[in-house]
Amino acid sequence: MTNILLAINITLMYSAPLILAGLGGVIAEKSGVVNLALEGMMTIGAFAGTLVAYHTGNPWLGLMAAGLAGAMLALLHAIACVTFKANQTISGIALNFIGPGLAVFLAKVFFDSTTSRPVENRLPRLLSRVNNDDNNIFINTLNIDSTVVIAFILVIIMYIFLYKTKWGLRVIAVGEHPEAADTLGVNVSLTRYLCVITSGILAGFGGAAYSLAIVSVFTPNIISGSGFIALAAVIFGKWTPHGLLGACLVFGFSRALVVLIGASDIMIPSQFISMLPYVLTIVILVSFVGKSVAPKSLGRPFEKGKR
Repeated sequence: MTNILLAINITLMYSAPLILAGLGGVIAEKSGVVNLALEGMMTIGAFAGTLVAYHTGNPWLGLMAAGLAGAMLALLHAIACVTFKANQTISGIALNFIGPGLAVFLAKVFFDSTTSRPVENRLPRLLSRVNNDDNNIFINTLNIDSTVVIAFILVIIMYIFLYKTKWGLRVIAVGEHPEAADTLGVNVSLTRYLCVITSGILAGFGGAAYSLAIVSVFTPNIISGSGFIALAAVIFGKWTPHGLLGACLVFGFSRALVVLIGASDIMIPSQFISMLPYVLTIVILVSFVGKSVAPKSLGRPFEKGKR
């Protein structure tokens, strides 16, 4: 029973960054822009969040800074892909080099090391010090990171936005048939700009969920492929917020297994245990990518006046 409750807590903890970044992937790709740069946006967000939280002592300001840093990187992606109609895949790959490289460079500037100094005040947990009973397994299970709550709330908000509001339906229309949306007076370029920038904000939050909640320090490998796992979750979840949530919980559970197996007496080489989330990502992509239907205009630049 104790192991089950612990697995639930760890699953939620590792799912939160994936959900936040994955929601960014959903909103960008629903508008028709491929965002392969989630990894880079998460990395720069993780650094910015740590930097601001370390100097101000306020992790919430760090979280906001992480979103802003992700948005700035996303703005470059939007300029390249929406304004200049560059290849969206190449732009995303380039930003995945720029984001981590810039984060490491700035870490050297501000901390004189590629690793930041530890942040004293991390993002709070939901039930910190309830009854001062650290041995209560049920309280400890419910004592989840605040980023988990934020992630679940944002899933609900995005679902309502996309499927229950006229603005969300316009986003979907832009991703499915931008020419038709344009004839109805929808500003396709502005919609895609806003969605891509929102994607960067959410990915930045995902990075901060690592550096301000799970750990309290920035390291160059802190994201370690989570942006690509979030992209896999977007595909596995069929580009829907609720589908993404389920996919991220699956990937989060695989991370929980890594922790639990590593702490057990099971004689498995640590290298094989660490491979589990990434192997699962490949298996899911191979199994489900053909069954998921992407937005029809995903990856296709929009040129006004052409039908």
